[in-house]
Amino acid sequence: MKRFIDNLKKYFKYAVYSARADLKAEVAGSYLNWLWWILDPFFFMLIYIFIAGVVFRSSEPYFPVFVFVGVTVWDYFSKNINTSVKLVNNNRGIVTKIYIPKYILVLQKSFVNLFKMGISWILLVILAIVFKVPLTLNILYCIPIFVVLYIVTFGICTILLHFGIFVEDLANVTALALKLIFYASGVFYNLATRIPKPYNRILLKLNPAAFIIDSFRNILIRGTHPSFLVLGGWFMIGIFLVIIGVSIIHKYENSYAKVI
Repeated sequence: MKRFIDNLKKYFKYAVYSARADLKAEVAGSYLNWLWWILDPFFFMLIYIFIAGVVFRSSEPYFPVFVFVGVTVWDYFSKNINTSVKLVNNNRGIVTKIYIPKYILVLQKSFVNLFKMGISWILLVILAIVFKVPLTLNILYCIPIFVVLYIVTFGICTILLHFGIFVEDLANVTALALKLIFYASGVFYNLATRIPKPYNRILLKLNPAAFIIDSFRNILIRGTHPSFLVLGGWFMIGIFLVIIGVSIIHKYENSYAKVI
């Protein structure tokens, strides 16, 4: 892990500058420019509010905030997972010319999605104020949940990055898996009340997206705290996934250029 930490220090500025360049490139040819970073999650939220709130008549308290929490967390999680599978192939121009630890590509992409998620959270706070959600000091528990979300996502992405180089169909399998996980994560409904026991508890413990979404909702909407036992468990799992992913990349990354 010393090599991993040293590389993070060495290439951190590169990841930041590269993420900034990606963000600028995304809106370079758009009339609305950076406003798309606000409009995209906002309209995504409106769609789910209409489907679940109007069509299915959800009675969930503070429903717009409830949905926006789920959409924001899922958007960050799924975008990182989806892009990681083809990350090396999509950056073959860099990978084949210079040496860069391949997990730095994951770091760079995570910074892009963190920036977008940050905008979504600003909108979320505004939405909570508009709908008069009674926020408490428990909101500080969001910090460790953010950390767990980042570590677990990073760990999964490093593993998928490696196998995505050698398994051509992994991108399709990942896309299908994410669709299944999406409906099992309670993005626009309450898992605890809509799924019968004990299956709801199993999903909330074994599905990291479901647990993290529900934990944020507990803090922001219900004024409670997350399950520290489950949170600690996912933190350890996340560290384990990072160690596995980074170790695999260190062992095989010299062969990536030959494969792609």
